Amino acid sequence: MKKLIYLLLALSMTALLLVGCGSSTAAADDTGDAADTSAQEPAGEDTAAQSDMDYVKEKGVLVVGITEFEPMDYKDADGNWIGFDADMAKAFAESLGVDVEFTVIDWDNKILELDGKTIDCVWNGMTLTEDVLAAMECSNAYCNNAQVVIVPADKADQYQTVESLADLNFAVETGSAGEAEVSALNLSYTPVVDQATALMEVAAGTCDAAVIDSLMAAAMVGEGTGYADLTYTVGLNSEEYGVGFRKGSDLAEALNQFFATIYADGTMASLAETYGVQAALIEQ
Repeated sequence: MKKLIYLLLALSMTALLLVGCGSSTAAADDTGDAADTSAQEPAGEDTAAQSDMDYVKEKGVLVVGITEFEPMDYKDADGNWIGFDADMAKAFAESLGVDVEFTVIDWDNKILELDGKTIDCVWNGMTLTEDVLAAMECSNAYCNNAQVVIVPADKADQYQTVESLADLNFAVETGSAGEAEVSALNLSYTPVVDQATALMEVAAGTCDAAVIDSLMAAAMVGEGTGYADLTYTVGLNSEEYGVGFRKGSDLAEALNQFFATIYADGTMASLAETYGVQAALIEQ
């Protein structure tokens, strides 16, 4: 009997020791896993996303998405990009200590280009629409604008009201504010690559009319321009221009501060006068 009791006690002690060892091993394993996981997790500083400002400064160039759009972005006789927007973009890049590069984009794909980092901003007389504001981090507005109807000068008296436009076929830049306006009015239109092409379509007679930005119209149609036989008539809306960056970009606020500086010291007004857009400037 005593032997049986001793045997049972011995078995009980062995079981307890095994349970204890098992728990200890599991705890060690758990601790080891936790330690390994902790070691694999990068420090908080490393997980922080690189800011757009740092990204642009690191690569040393600000890539600006544009279309050919006089007086904002266009080429001089030597093939260099100039214009009110182009000159401001150059000055802003210089203030950041980087070079500037202008890239012609498909306007309809501007958000894809921006998010894909083939460009760093859209700076091309861009209307601050609800869609743009939702998809981009935008600067403060810096210019007033409107969408206006372009027609042959000898037919201008026939098209002085929105109602008179009903039977015309328009050329409009795809993805533009002009396209949005003619679409909202249920007018017939042909999408083209940019506003300069829209003017060419009207001049060639392949479209009856175009809708382009008023600032471009003032610079490119009428007496003394390359399109002396065209004129603008009906204004379809009023709008404002801004510059678009990737959503959440810190470059937008940096540009706002830059705008305030060059507005205060007269640089913005001087550039605007160079390109004939001074009346459209918005105080910064």
